[in-house]
Amino acid sequence: MSATRIAVEAAGWGGAVLILLAYLLLSAGKMNGQSRVYQAMNVLGAAGFALNGWWHGALPSAVLNVLWMGIGIIALWKITQRAGSST
Repeated sequence: MSATRIAVEAAGWGGAVLILLAYLLLSAGKMNGQSRVYQAMNVLGAAGFALNGWWHGALPSAVLNVLWMGIGIIALWKITQRAGSST
């Protein structure tokens, strides 16, 4: 197995772990949807999924996760804007 393939698989599994952990922590009330950490976990997790999906030719999954990343990036930007305006 090539180093590239190992990296792509690690990105996919790492993405899965991040998204699942974010959802677990949200559901358990340990963080909320307006948390920068929660949104960052989703963005990074979706990036890993998108890369893995693209590599394997799973384009619906890759596109879904690019959109998921976009939603998370917008949420992070809005959270940061609100935090900046309240100081």
